[in-house]
Amino acid sequence: MTNSQLWFRGVRSSKFRHVFGLPAKRERCYDNIMITKNAHDSHFCSVNPKFVAIVTEVAGGGAFLVLPIDKVGRLEFNTSKVTGHRGPVLDIKWNPFNDNIIASCSDDCTIKLWYIPDGGLHNNLTECIMDLHGHKRRVGYIEWHPTAENVLVSAGFDYLMILWDVGKGDALNIIDCHPDVIYSMSFNKDGSRIATTCKDKKLRVIDPRTGFIISETVCHAGTRSSKVAYLGGTGRLITTGFSRHSDRQISVWSEDNLTAPLSVDTVDSSSGVIFPYFDPDTNVLYLAGKGDGNIRYYEVVDQAPWIYFLNQFISGNPQ
Repeated sequence: MTNSQLWFRGVRSSKFRHVFGLPAKRERCYDNIMITKNAHDSHFCSVNPKFVAIVTEVAGGGAFLVLPIDKVGRLEFNTSKVTGHRGPVLDIKWNPFNDNIIASCSDDCTIKLWYIPDGGLHNNLTECIMDLHGHKRRVGYIEWHPTAENVLVSAGFDYLMILWDVGKGDALNIIDCHPDVIYSMSFNKDGSRIATTCKDKKLRVIDPRTGFIISETVCHAGTRSSKVAYLGGTGRLITTGFSRHSDRQISVWSEDNLTAPLSVDTVDSSSGVIFPYFDPDTNVLYLAGKGDGNIRYYEVVDQAPWIYFLNQFISGNPQ
């Protein structure tokens, strides 16, 4: 065997090995936005091909900003907002079937749907197109169904998940299988299963039609918030959380067998909750930590070790 063959034996073939992050120039950024200071572990922003929506800090009630995606630069102080909630907005998500409709959930125990006209808002929007009542306590998270139009799931601090038909405003199913606060939800590619993480430290895979728990397991031993995301149509899930010694971890699981993770990686010892974002088009997983200045990216593959660390984008500005 020649020296060159020996040299290349340990190098993995990957089109992403030299991937890197490049921040947008100042003139392509959104400036002067009063982002919410709420301690709730949510994204507080949502983007689609037309608009970017960001939950903002307000003196009473709840509001979020909706900007056309190309309206960059410094924002005027009195820019129009969506201001219909009576409590702080905790999560916002764009409808995957209609780029002009956004759902929001709030401290006021409601989920509201809003129609945003092309070109953005010219006055404060206070009238929603649908108001969903069913939770007895604040609503922390919402997710749109990926393949069924007008179907939305919400998770409240009353430990309930409610599946809604937002066209009629009716609850399709109430899922009552969590003994504590739900930390995150993620549909699989066709929406036939939904994965959740909970304050009782368990990862659950649930059939959303029946509310039946297909499988469950303890995912991270730490007491802080854990998050879950389906890795596209692979049948695998990624969870982020904390170890018993408060190290941040990421684990890969097979949805059909939760007895043990396929892999567990320790990220670092920071204290911020990690949010996983998976891009199914490139099979790249992004990890953004709350309060972190860096974003890590991993390549997702179909064999052990299942994920490979690629690189990280380092910035002095925390998220």
